[in-house]
Amino acid sequence: MKYLLAAVAVAPLVAGMAHAQDQAEDEVRIEQTVIVTLPGPQRTAGELVSNVAALDRKEIVEALASTLGDTLDRQPGVASTAFGQGASRPVLRGLGAERVQVLTNGIGVIDVSAASPDHQVAADGIDAQKVEILRGPAALVYGGQAIGGVVNVIDGLIMEDLPKRPFAGEAYAASNSVNEGTEGGARVQAVSGPVVVTLTASTRDFGNYDIPVPAQSDRLRAETGDPVGPDGELPNSFVQTNSVAGGLSWIGDRGFLGGAVRQQSSQYGLPLEETAYIDLKQTRYDVRGGLNVDTGFLTKITASGSVADYEHTEFEEPGEPGTIFKTEGFEGRIEAGHVLGPLEGEVGIQYADSSLDAIGDEAFITPTDTTSLGVFLYETHDFDSGLGIEGGIRAEKVDLDNEGGGKAGFDLFSGSAGVHQHWASGWFLGAQASWAERAPNQSELFADGPHLATEQYEVGDRTLGKERGLNLEGTARWENDTMSFGVNLFLTDFSEFIYLAATGAEIDDLPVFAFRQQDAQFTGGEAFAAYQLLGGPLQADWKFDAGLDLVNAEFDDGSDVPYVPPVTLNAGAEADWGALALGAKLTWAGDQDSPGVGLLPTDGYVTADLHADLDIARYGAGREGTKLFIEARNIGDAEVRAATSVLKDNVPMPGRNIRAGIRFLF
Repeated sequence: MKYLLAAVAVAPLVAGMAHAQDQAEDEVRIEQTVIVTLPGPQRTAGELVSNVAALDRKEIVEALASTLGDTLDRQPGVASTAFGQGASRPVLRGLGAERVQVLTNGIGVIDVSAASPDHQVAADGIDAQKVEILRGPAALVYGGQAIGGVVNVIDGLIMEDLPKRPFAGEAYAASNSVNEGTEGGARVQAVSGPVVVTLTASTRDFGNYDIPVPAQSDRLRAETGDPVGPDGELPNSFVQTNSVAGGLSWIGDRGFLGGAVRQQSSQYGLPLEETAYIDLKQTRYDVRGGLNVDTGFLTKITASGSVADYEHTEFEEPGEPGTIFKTEGFEGRIEAGHVLGPLEGEVGIQYADSSLDAIGDEAFITPTDTTSLGVFLYETHDFDSGLGIEGGIRAEKVDLDNEGGGKAGFDLFSGSAGVHQHWASGWFLGAQASWAERAPNQSELFADGPHLATEQYEVGDRTLGKERGLNLEGTARWENDTMSFGVNLFLTDFSEFIYLAATGAEIDDLPVFAFRQQDAQFTGGEAFAAYQLLGGPLQADWKFDAGLDLVNAEFDDGSDVPYVPPVTLNAGAEADWGALALGAKLTWAGDQDSPGVGLLPTDGYVTADLHADLDIARYGAGREGTKLFIEARNIGDAEVRAATSVLKDNVPMPGRNIRAGIRFLF
């Protein structure tokens, strides 16, 4: 892997000749991107009631952080669990972990990241071609664990259509000052007749990161009376990742068939523990195929399946393995697109079988097998008048078998319906309702043991019932050629919401937290606006955007749901002169004064970022999209603590970071 960055660095000298023939290709804008995670006919984000987002490769590189959650943190309605540099999952509208389904190419990641915030997600944007964030009725076809939404990381290893070029590739590399870290990736794709070969590799080597304040918050020190702890640098916050992958696809006139294999490894420190770290490995095999039928009723049949072998070892001291987590699993889906009278949609079946085993002193969960079988139907229709309707149902059976804890089975049902209206004037109004049911996972049912990464002793409850949620959402949007704005409002009323609560007891000097159930209500929304001015001041093309996120969550007894993000405003401006682009971003997060029982409030913050891009493709280096970039993140070195993080009072986010690099396309 150490040669990867060197290869990236010399790529401009080797591939500059490819520039001339490819100069006409443009980057695809998000507004025009088809959301492939959706069931049924192809649609874009602008055609949906929910606030759906997608990042293309260019935007992924610009936002890239050390974890998937942190990379997506500034997307509308998205936050991060912020567990240091090594392990952060996305949080959608205040819901995370077991309520947000993270996928790789439409199939679950098959890891243990939902079991604990210190467990890394086995999906990373560093070599992704696209990341989609899906909420609303369509997300429910992916099962009860998508009750909060879906994040789909698309790596492009299995191709469904022939690429435009017989040979193409990308190399990317960057350095970071805040952790003296380097990152890089490479992708090569070759076409021979109907056969496409795709190879990718990536690496990341980040040291401990700089922090602008002492690790412990002022609020925590005032409560505990502890002396000032680590300052200047956060100990044991390093992360190293490596991945290699390859895909082979056959593409014919009426269909495609492909397979892929990915191997990835990671080592990262656990910041609350002086020397503890996690060593993670996963091997994943994917197969996917599709056939265009066009019989009048059936239009297309697609089948996909994944097998993964995942293991991570938690080392208390270097060379001294502690707890080992293992999971092996298979997940497969068969989907049939169809036309039924005026309706166009998809019917499908999904099956998953996984085993989880934990061995060692911190094995808070005993071996558990989980199987699920679901069937779903989704239909949509757009009338010539601009009126559109959509809806779907899913029935699912989930069975868990725990060694020592016994068996648990759940029959789940989900349903959704939505309606929207387009007008030629640019207005879009829509409303939708959905009912979803989720089965408790292994930890919620059977946990019983110490969890030092979060400094808790966790206890599950074998008697937990299924969690149910009624979601109502409305949207209003308007756009023309240069401006757009809109607002989404939502209400989710949960029955028997599952959560982890302090009991007041202690075991082995650790506070005991038990899984419980109570009704809860989440309300909030997102407001957003964008404006583009061509040939504006300073003879530049200008882009402005802003978004406001708000979530409020309370239990039925009047207490606050913990780890909910505060009111957050993101705004940006960019001036583009063609060869050179300059931009700035601002984030304002309010105080979180409703932290939940037993938690301290979290102070708000303001951060500012600056960036500059130089389009070196204009000077003969690479094809369209090749750029040098430099950016300053958190330029004011502000203290940032994420209210969604269990480590918020012990682990601040990184301070000022100067990130510079190149993205080279050939």
